[in-house]
Amino acid sequence: MGECLKLLILGVLVNLGTCLDFTQTVFGSATDGVPAAFGDFNSDELTDMFMLRDDFKTVQIFLGSDTEPLLKEGPKCTFKNLRISSVVPGDFDGDAFMDVLITVRSNEKDKLGIFINWGGSSYMNCTGEEEKILDVHGEPMVLDYNNDMVMDLFGLETETHKRTFWLFHKDRSKPEVRQMPKDHKAELRLPHSHAFIDLNHDFTADLFITTDREFEVWNGTERHDGFIFSHTIELPTGLNEHVGQAIFLDAELKGNINLVLPICFDRKCANSTILVHNGHKFHDLEVNFKDPDNKQWGFVIPDDDLFTNAITLRGGDFNMDGYPDLLATLQQHPGGAIQTFLLENVPVERKNNPISRTFEVRWKALAPFANGTIAGAFYDFYQDGILDVVLVEKANGKYRTKAFRNSLDYDANFVKVIVLTGLVNKEVPTTKTPLGRTKKTYGTNLPGPRIAYYTITQDGYPQYGTSAQIPQSAYFALHLPYTIFGLGRTPNFVDSITVGLSNQSKTWTQLIPNSQMIVVPWPIKEPWRWKAQLFVTPSKLILMSMVALGGTCLVIMLIILGLYIKEKREDKLERLQEAHRFHFDAM
Repeated sequence: MGECLKLLILGVLVNLGTCLDFTQTVFGSATDGVPAAFGDFNSDELTDMFMLRDDFKTVQIFLGSDTEPLLKEGPKCTFKNLRISSVVPGDFDGDAFMDVLITVRSNEKDKLGIFINWGGSSYMNCTGEEEKILDVHGEPMVLDYNNDMVMDLFGLETETHKRTFWLFHKDRSKPEVRQMPKDHKAELRLPHSHAFIDLNHDFTADLFITTDREFEVWNGTERHDGFIFSHTIELPTGLNEHVGQAIFLDAELKGNINLVLPICFDRKCANSTILVHNGHKFHDLEVNFKDPDNKQWGFVIPDDDLFTNAITLRGGDFNMDGYPDLLATLQQHPGGAIQTFLLENVPVERKNNPISRTFEVRWKALAPFANGTIAGAFYDFYQDGILDVVLVEKANGKYRTKAFRNSLDYDANFVKVIVLTGLVNKEVPTTKTPLGRTKKTYGTNLPGPRIAYYTITQDGYPQYGTSAQIPQSAYFALHLPYTIFGLGRTPNFVDSITVGLSNQSKTWTQLIPNSQMIVVPWPIKEPWRWKAQLFVTPSKLILMSMVALGGTCLVIMLIILGLYIKEKREDKLERLQEAHRFHFDAM
């Protein structure tokens, strides 16, 4: 009997583990590729995934769906003699349709060719292999340089290695070239982690540049003359072994965007940690990378591989408590297994610490996926505000994409915000989206906007949060084209959400939690005319409340019906007794 019980428990655990791996539900049999970027290609309000397949010779769009498989194979472009190194979706011709820019490797290290596959309402025009737009040194970063809602690029010019902006036009002509206003001697680091993000709270995206020795911050301006140099952020002394890719998170949930940086103290990365810059200096979060078996882990030593050429963290609120968590790929030292783990944002136990939060490795959070997962990114497969995880496995030189379902064991609230360019195209027919809404294109996902919210928690405390939309786009940054703010179990209305760009902003108040907010900031200089569409997603709590209310009404109806029947029977009995009663008055 005891043995049978053990087998039953084991079977239940196996079933629970396998249900979290829902790769078949998401991709079907098409798992032979790697995710390169995210975006809403066909403007149906479902996030699509841009995949590299066929040994990096094919870029294919997997379209989001509300039926299985949740990502369906869509338009693709295959190149016979080109090897694609990255994908950057965006509107590069101002027609309100998403184009697909790709970078292509050459024989020379870090020299890349730029090609653009021009997009339509539901199709992609594949460019010819001889139709190269330009050459760059290192992967470029996408941004909107002149606030015309047409995407531009920033990077290094091939021959001179000068910092350059390439401005695209609506007629698809050759992009205009502009050099940075001031020539700094510092060499840009490759792979870089440049960012287009508002760092000084003026609702204008700034330029964050990574160099070999330090970080540079260039403030964005309202004018069309680029950026103005502000200051540098120096790395702490002695940290010259391995410096990872910078990312930006509101780590303490105080309404400030913090620079988060993974580093290795030693050459083998056995001694790894995460630094957070609080606006004044870097602070070591002293993350514990020892597993329950007391084995030491650390970041993967950078090499020439696709996802491990730089130490990269990816952020998202996995447990919906409001604080952003991390996905990181770690290696057991010395030279052991490589695996992607969830790092949960938790409070610091030590008092009087300058940083109130740190990260703790959840060693079993992504089980059953284990050895061989070399990268991870967040993705909301069911469009319910709960972030799932996309994982990349590598075995025998081959890449495969897997999907992990995040099944929270409690009901949490959220707000999802999407900021579009606001451009329209009259050629788009009016149709229905998979979510049952009237489809009207308002452009594509926009890099750089700052999004902030304010609410009151259940305990009566104020809660702030802020984020940037698509601040980075190079070297498989894999940022989602929207922002999800976890609200925990707070069922209150969100007091305000503010969206700002190009030194303009607008605030919306009293928003319903568990809603998706689509912001159309057009005209860009007239924020009072900006539009917002709100779509509510009922939470489990609301559904359970409806069920409980319905059950209560049913019970009350049954009680009333029972009392009514009882009263009818008593009346009938009383009438029978009255009929059989002897009347003395009749004598």
